[in-house]
Amino acid sequence: LMAGERRRRGGDGPRERPRERLRDRDPKLRQQQKPPRGSGRGRTALALTAAAAALALCLAAAAAGWNRWSEASRLVTPHPAPPAVPPGSTGPLASPTYFWGTYRPHVYFGMKTRSPRAVVTGLMWLQHGGNLRHTCEQNDGVSRYGWLMHDGENFGVQEIRDEGLVLRTEFVKQPGGDHGGDWSWRVTVKTEGKGPAPLLSLFFYVATDRQGTLRPVLENGTRLAAVAGTAEELGDFTLTFLPPTGEGGEGPKYASYNFLAAGVPGLHRLTDLVRHSLRESSVFSPPGRPRRRFFGVSSTGGLPGEPPRGQLLLHQVTLEPPAVLEATLESGSAAGARRGRLAGPALSAALARHAAAFEQRFEDTFGLGARGASLPQRRFAQAALSEMLGGIGFFHGRSLLRSEHREEPVPGMESTLFTAVPSRSCFPRGFLWDEGFHLLLLGRWDPALARDILAHWLDLLNADGWIPREQILGEEARSRVPPEFVLQHSETANPPTLLLALERLLPDAPLPYLRRLFPRLRAWFEWLNRTQAGPEPFTFRWRGRDADPERFLNPKTLSSGLDDYPRASHPSAQERHLDLRCWMALGARALAALAERLGEPPAPYRDMAAALSDNDLLDRLHWAPELGAFADFGNHSEAVALRWHRPAAAPGRPPPAPLLRREVREAPRPRFVGALGYVSLFPLLLQLLRADSPRLPALLGSMRSEKQLWTPFGLRSLARDSPMYLRRNTEHDPPYWRGSVWVNINFLALRALRGYARAAGPHRERAVQLYRELRHNLVANVFRQYEATGFLWEHYRDSNGTGQGCHPFAGWSALVVLAMAEDY
Repeated sequence: LMAGERRRRGGDGPRERPRERLRDRDPKLRQQQKPPRGSGRGRTALALTAAAAALALCLAAAAAGWNRWSEASRLVTPHPAPPAVPPGSTGPLASPTYFWGTYRPHVYFGMKTRSPRAVVTGLMWLQHGGNLRHTCEQNDGVSRYGWLMHDGENFGVQEIRDEGLVLRTEFVKQPGGDHGGDWSWRVTVKTEGKGPAPLLSLFFYVATDRQGTLRPVLENGTRLAAVAGTAEELGDFTLTFLPPTGEGGEGPKYASYNFLAAGVPGLHRLTDLVRHSLRESSVFSPPGRPRRRFFGVSSTGGLPGEPPRGQLLLHQVTLEPPAVLEATLESGSAAGARRGRLAGPALSAALARHAAAFEQRFEDTFGLGARGASLPQRRFAQAALSEMLGGIGFFHGRSLLRSEHREEPVPGMESTLFTAVPSRSCFPRGFLWDEGFHLLLLGRWDPALARDILAHWLDLLNADGWIPREQILGEEARSRVPPEFVLQHSETANPPTLLLALERLLPDAPLPYLRRLFPRLRAWFEWLNRTQAGPEPFTFRWRGRDADPERFLNPKTLSSGLDDYPRASHPSAQERHLDLRCWMALGARALAALAERLGEPPAPYRDMAAALSDNDLLDRLHWAPELGAFADFGNHSEAVALRWHRPAAAPGRPPPAPLLRREVREAPRPRFVGALGYVSLFPLLLQLLRADSPRLPALLGSMRSEKQLWTPFGLRSLARDSPMYLRRNTEHDPPYWRGSVWVNINFLALRALRGYARAAGPHRERAVQLYRELRHNLVANVFRQYEATGFLWEHYRDSNGTGQGCHPFAGWSALVVLAMAEDY
């Protein structure tokens, strides 16, 4: 049995080879095959070495994988410091003043709460025969719109002019209860000029986003008289739509009514949902007047194939202007304190009180009347401030991020952001370097509001200390961004202008607030210092320049904020960027002052600020004698141009379209970049130069030279005699920071000139004269363009001062208010 068992097992194993059997029987063959002495040990050593190498490779691969995972994890992990915005501090009990607001800057008129899944309200309108209006669009034919008064807290007045129609939207908040109180709207519509009144529909709506319930309250089965709702942070509330009246509130106004109750696949789809539900089947039948058909919403509806995530209830009122319409939201918890509905004469009285208080506060803050400003100039300044305040938004969601260490984009950490926006039409979202400029004006009007916004921005910090430069949070924000700009790259910085604002806010800010900010500001500054370091000590380089240099006349540097401003023609690790060095000097100075205020060691920041402000070192690294100005340094060629190239056609295929590509006619070499403009001025703009600096006369001369930077409308961004002046960057990229006048940099110039004008030094009188002329030119042109167009603009043409780019642009262009007040 045992022998048989062994045979079966043997038979199951590997068979002997014939040569092996022969060798075992023949001694000569056995001797011939005998291994040399020590060869077994050698093979063992080789095997061990191979195993060790394999193990090392495996460990290295595991370590690399771990590093990639760790870096990706840190990318989406919040910074461990305590939050700058204390938990619960933005809710209706802790912050009732700022709970409700016009925090939907991308719509013409709407309100929401500072809640992640807020109930939203809004207005749409349709002149029958025209287009449905809802979201602010750059080129939708609305000739003027903007807030004329807005205090950022309780009250606002806006005027909209749309193809002969004038809409005035007003709101007032009334405190009370535990859920943010009540508010009331008034919408007044009238027509300009003569002719028959158009048929107009106004759509008042309320919508939820994943939480909250809404119940319609119908009158006569057709008119949505009210909405009864409940939501997490709102509790119970009632939104009432009052019947329209004639202009001035006298008598009822004939109107037709429709309503819509529908599921919402997302707030970004509200316009599409309403447009999809319109049917030309309703009839407007005023007594004794001809009947007119119009587009009315059907009572129920939705977007096919898109599952709902919330509710929409919409009240459509169709009438002939003029008319006045009012809506009131009443909080259930405020019922005991409410003295009566805020509508009709009570609303008129409240609006008048708030308008008078706003005007008085504006004069007390900026003193333009005392300075002799005319009434139109004061109205303009009030509108500039109000449009910025009315452009503050509250956003919630996740950014889409990409690490330099991995290809796949990842959703960022869940975030909320309370911020002003540069433009309600073009850029209705948060931009990092813009916000520092916004806070200079907001901090003068309402320091508590500015401190709250600054804290929200610092809570966006990830574990490494990075803040994405553009905040695209939530579907409504993302729907307004071209796909190629959605992704945020983790190596890309932005100028730390928040520290510019911190310097203004620091003296009066409460110590507990500053203690919450300090670890986050320190981490952000250390990230900038670590990741944007240059090739030599005390030099810095913006990361993230355009990767395909042959597509661009000069590869853009979006991270700098100055996008297409000319840099070294051939991006390399050897670049030294002057503006970033100056921003880091300002940041070190601000952090030194903050540390000193808090009793923290200021020496590291003070020493860094001193080194970066060292005028001799600045000269050595960035003074370009051939340019007579400060400049960037890098691998650069001046002899570049865009030329059309026609690629060769493949056999049997039609010829491809021609391409506009860059030609380099002279090889690049390490040198200073010959582009005199805003970057050249940064040592002056951020006041790093001593008042007796021998370089000041050259910079002041370039500023005043009409062949270089001076215009009757402000300082142009790039000198007229620069090779890149007003040159396109690609077929589709017109010049941007290559000649236009930008208010934010002109404001920094005024601020610096005012400083040099007040400092003892040989160039004081020159600075005084330049300051006076530049301030007059800038303010006069921005005001003139507002009077002509009704808008602040993104930038202004250097040849005739006309507004260019986005409008309205009440971001940093609203700094003109501080220039008018000479408040720097």
